[in-house]
Amino acid sequence: MSTKTTTKIKVVNSKTSLTESKLSGRVVLQLLIAVAGIYASFLTWSFLQERITTTPYGPEQRVFRAPVVINTIQSFCATIMGYFYTLYSTRNSAQSKSVFPNTKTIMLYTLVSATSSLASPFGYASLKHIDYLTMLLGKSCKLLPVMALHVFIFRKKYALTKYVVVLIITLGVSFFTLYHPARSMKAKGPSDASLYGLLLLGINLLFDGLTNSVQDYIFQTQPNVSGPKLMCGINMMATILTSIFLLTPLTTQLPSALEFFKLYPQVLYDILLFSLCGAVGQLFIFFTMSKFGSLTLVTITVTRKMISMLLSVIWFNHRLTFGQWIGVFLVFAGVGGEALTKYIETKQKKRKMVEKVKKAK
Repeated sequence: MSTKTTTKIKVVNSKTSLTESKLSGRVVLQLLIAVAGIYASFLTWSFLQERITTTPYGPEQRVFRAPVVINTIQSFCATIMGYFYTLYSTRNSAQSKSVFPNTKTIMLYTLVSATSSLASPFGYASLKHIDYLTMLLGKSCKLLPVMALHVFIFRKKYALTKYVVVLIITLGVSFFTLYHPARSMKAKGPSDASLYGLLLLGINLLFDGLTNSVQDYIFQTQPNVSGPKLMCGINMMATILTSIFLLTPLTTQLPSALEFFKLYPQVLYDILLFSLCGAVGQLFIFFTMSKFGSLTLVTITVTRKMISMLLSVIWFNHRLTFGQWIGVFLVFAGVGGEALTKYIETKQKKRKMVEKVKKAK
């Protein structure tokens, strides 16, 4: 091989390394922006959610009890935000601006909007039997239904470490529930009310897991669907479904909510700000899902829930027992283990790629 040829190869390799370095830096920057956006939006969203659903309003100390109305306002705001985001993301490309590229996407959007719309009422209903902190910690178990649905529906296989992470997080939530300060420490187990609340929360997590799994399936099978389009389409269908439900005789949530807004306008302002934060947060959620997948998204949202829980303890003056702090530590340990596993897997993949390139030379 001549010296000139060798020099050319070195230049090409140098340019390739520089390009890979730029791409790697861009990916890291995108992930950092996504994490910052999700944290800022949903920490505020979580604070408002607790205030709306648990804090009494007015001298009569009434609590707002119309979760479907909250969902409808939130999904409507997210639809508008998602539509403008779609227009912005496709402004300089030949990609279609249509939110519904084909009939199949309409069916898939409807399925996702149905599961997400069904999940939320079960989560709010669980708050009648468990406290907000328990719900937040329980929501950290979302890894379990996501993985279970991927295994049983999409036949995906996971490493043993993934199952260990899920087990640790589940143990953490169990500790948190068993050592609730409202219960006697001599009690043998959680009360029937708390068990029923956890059952409702479990149904909520099941629907959440199905939502995330179908969203992953849409990205894999529908190349014309981007994060902004998915956000707009799902929330549009959810707004239609929940609006139809509110107008039926099956519920009185709409008239009771309108009466509540008239008596206590502050709750309407809280819900509008809550919905705006949720809509902005969803922009980052769908961006993260389209770029990094649902498991990375779940890991980010789980850590966000942990921070939300700690802020809730400080802001609303909650008291935790020693056993509950052990539960919190276990959940943090599980999430940290998941993040460490991902880091090791990424390093191993990069090492294998480098070795493969060296062998090819």
